[in-house]
Amino acid sequence: MEPTLDLASLAKQFSDEDAARSYLEALRWPNGVSCPHCGNMIAPYRIEPKPGSSTRRGLWKCRACRKQFTVTVGTIFEDSHIPLSKWLLAIHLLCASKKGMSAHQLHRMLGITYKSAWFMAHRIRYAMTQPPLVDKLRGIVEADETYIGGKTRRAIRGRGSERKTPIVALVERKGRVRAFPMERVTGKNLRAVMRQHIEPTATVMTDDFKAYGTFAGGDFAEHRTVKHSKGEYVRGDAHTNTAENFFSIVKRGIVGVYQHVGKAHLHRYLNEFAFRYSNRDMKDGVRAVLAAEGTKGKRLTYRPLVQGGKA
Repeated sequence: MEPTLDLASLAKQFSDEDAARSYLEALRWPNGVSCPHCGNMIAPYRIEPKPGSSTRRGLWKCRACRKQFTVTVGTIFEDSHIPLSKWLLAIHLLCASKKGMSAHQLHRMLGITYKSAWFMAHRIRYAMTQPPLVDKLRGIVEADETYIGGKTRRAIRGRGSERKTPIVALVERKGRVRAFPMERVTGKNLRAVMRQHIEPTATVMTDDFKAYGTFAGGDFAEHRTVKHSKGEYVRGDAHTNTAENFFSIVKRGIVGVYQHVGKAHLHRYLNEFAFRYSNRDMKDGVRAVLAAEGTKGKRLTYRPLVQGGKA
C-alpha cells in the first residue's frame, strides 16, 4: 500500500510535532539515519532532552564529524519556525489543489502570517522542481509556447504582446511536462531547452512557428507540425492540444487563484503546475508524499527570494 499524506491522516497522525518529525525521519532516512553534513551512516545517535534542559527534540549527533543535526537540515524546512505538522498540511494543500492555492488562503487555513505563508509556498514549489537531466522526456513530445502577464496597452506584431512573458512547455503525450519562462522565443533558445529536456529518439510535435523549423527535424527522430497559421489544428495524431490543455490550467490558476505572478518568480509557479500535471494520475495523498520526498537537498532562503533569486 502506497504511503499517503491525505487530510484525514494528517489530522489523525500529525497533530503533534513528534509524530510529524518521526514521519519525516522515516521518509528521509528509510535505510537508516545518515549525517547531512558528512553523509556518514555509522550509527548517528539521538540526543534525548533531559528534564529542565534546553536541548530540542529530534536532535541527532554524528559519530564521525561530531556535528549535530535534525531531519530538517539541508531541506526546505531548515531554519523554519513553522511547526512541521503545518508544513505537511501545506504540502498536501498545494498538491491537491489543481489550480494552486494562494498564500492568503494558506495564511488563513494554517493560522500563520501572510509573509510566512508566501515564503512557505515558494519553498514547496522549489521542492517540486525536477532537474532536466534526471529523466528526459521521450516518446511523442509536444512543444508549444504562450504568453503570461498583465493587460497590454497595445498589441505588437508577431507572437505575443507587450509586457507579457513567454513561457514554453514540453509535454509528453499521456506523461510529464516541463515548463519555463523564456526571455525571447527564438530558434536558438528553443533548440537549447528542447535538447536539454527531450531525448533525441523522441518524435516532436509543434505548430508551424518558423523558429521550430530551423532545427527540430535534425535534433530528434521525427518532427511533425500542424499549420495553425492556416487554421489546421489536428492532422492525424499530429497536434499540440496536450500542451495547450496544460497552458489552460496554468492560465486559469494564475488569473483565478494567484491573480498576479511576478516575472522573477514565474519559474517556481510553473514548477508547481508542471509537478501536479506530471503526477495527475496519482491520488492527492501519494502526490503529496512525492513532493515531501523532494524536500531533501533543497534550501531556499528568504533574502535571495525577495531579491528575485533564481533558485
